[in-house]
Amino acid sequence: MRRREFILLGGAAAAAAASSPWSSRAEQPTIGFLRGSTPKGSTTILAAFHRGLKEAGYVEGQNVALEYRWCENRAEQLAAMAGDLVRGRVALIVASGGAAALAAKTATSSIPIVFVTPLDPVAYGLVASLNRPGGNATGVSYVTSVLGGKRLEFLRQLVPAATSIAVLVSPGSPVTEALLKDLWSGAPTLGLQIHVATVTGEGDLDEAFASVARQRPGALLVGPDPLFTARSAEIAALATRHGLPAIYTTREFAEAGGLMAWGTSLTEQYRLAGSYAAKILKGGKPADMPVLQPTKYELVVNLKAAKALGLEVPTTLLALADEVIE
Repeated sequence: MRRREFILLGGAAAAAAASSPWSSRAEQPTIGFLRGSTPKGSTTILAAFHRGLKEAGYVEGQNVALEYRWCENRAEQLAAMAGDLVRGRVALIVASGGAAALAAKTATSSIPIVFVTPLDPVAYGLVASLNRPGGNATGVSYVTSVLGGKRLEFLRQLVPAATSIAVLVSPGSPVTEALLKDLWSGAPTLGLQIHVATVTGEGDLDEAFASVARQRPGALLVGPDPLFTARSAEIAALATRHGLPAIYTTREFAEAGGLMAWGTSLTEQYRLAGSYAAKILKGGKPADMPVLQPTKYELVVNLKAAKALGLEVPTTLLALADEVIE
């Protein structure tokens, strides 16, 4: 069973204009799409984004164009790519991920930005407030760093004998610091030690997992990052290969073969981003469009993955699950 629910914080978004300011195919708007990973690993979220656009009447190649910029997991290139989109005079920028959102916001204060980010958009200066962003940016925020302690609790229930937890993070991700702070705060009360493993590029995944396995932690927590999202199936397979019970930040990991996920649905986030992009193309102002946030996070447990790891998931944990993949 799935239970997924979203609200607009602070009330309904500003009403879109009755007609699009782009009156002909020759004048069709261009959306810049900026993301920190690769096209190959982003097909699912892109499909969801296009679905959100289509629900509002926009189809790529018919009445809207898209310019894609992928930094191939080299976050230092995001600033230049954001600047390139600004110079290309796109109608708006969709910034996918925390680092991309910050790069877009730095690059322009006038071109509308729709972000999808695990960052707190107020704390990082993307918006003035959630209800009334007040500037040129708005979008979808699914803050994950403050949920680290809850994920540790789920791992404790799954592997009660564990004394240490490995955490896989990207050092270049702006959300990493907040995530680790939350984990270090919650770990002592559960009698757990935290060991940090970092991944800076796709080629580091094998070595990172081998290094984690050598430490013999009781379980693994995978942090939020576009690199990890793009390689969700590979990461889930590596965790199983090394015998690591793991918890992830979005349900897509569990669907890709991961053991357990506590978080929200990325595909729904990007569908909503597509809807917001369409509102702006129709005349909506980011300053008046509240930041969207999920009100409910879901626990997804994959029993196939548990069987592959030789684990028996406690009935108490299964009872808490919003969805069980059998």
